[in-house]
Amino acid sequence: MNRCLKCLTTYFDKPSWSLLLMKKHPNPLCYECSKGVERIAGERCQLCSRSLEKISIRLQKNGTCYDCIRWTKGTETKDLLEGNHSILEYNPFLKEWFAQFKFKGDAVAASYFGNLLYKHYKSKYAEYTVVPIPLSQKSLENRTFNQVDLMIQNWRCRTLMLGRLERDKQSKKSREERIALVGHSPFYVKEIAEKDLLKKVVLIDDIYTTGTTVRQAAKSLKEAGAETVASLTVAR
Repeated sequence: MNRCLKCLTTYFDKPSWSLLLMKKHPNPLCYECSKGVERIAGERCQLCSRSLEKISIRLQKNGTCYDCIRWTKGTETKDLLEGNHSILEYNPFLKEWFAQFKFKGDAVAASYFGNLLYKHYKSKYAEYTVVPIPLSQKSLENRTFNQVDLMIQNWRCRTLMLGRLERDKQSKKSREERIALVGHSPFYVKEIAEKDLLKKVVLIDDIYTTGTTVRQAAKSLKEAGAETVASLTVAR
């Protein structure tokens, strides 16, 4: 018998030889909650992982969504980010679960999201230094933990920590306001003992919305000498 990480109900996994031989871990989610987790499938934007099958053909060109095309045309933003890889669709189910995770103290959810991310980190970014996106001090005090730090706490990887200045919450701003903030990054790179840590960097965050946050962090890293910056996020 298992307990679902999301709804806390108890359930039984369907019997299989993989489970019996311990070659497969029990599903951490019950059947109903598993249905709510939607992976990004099919053709996706080559720069941000947005599902191209869910947007109008008029909002994409040559495998890239117009949001990313605008980023690549910006003088300050065109070369900041190698690309973003997201795993899940940010649907209503995931929105509710993230609220439960981040704002109601359901820290155990970090194990589920962290395992998802780590598999993709190992296959795509194993040579990159991991940089978790930090919370502001005010947000950290309100939540008592940084969800990204929890997600990567058991990873075997090289890490580099960013500092963060106090700024207004970006989630309260419009898309246009957030994009305009890229040139005013709240992040800064702390003293670095090994310059090799900056050669290739992958930013880790929970949600990619407009791409502003990861580009702000990428800007600070590039100014500190980073050669390549990518991002890996749970949801798009």
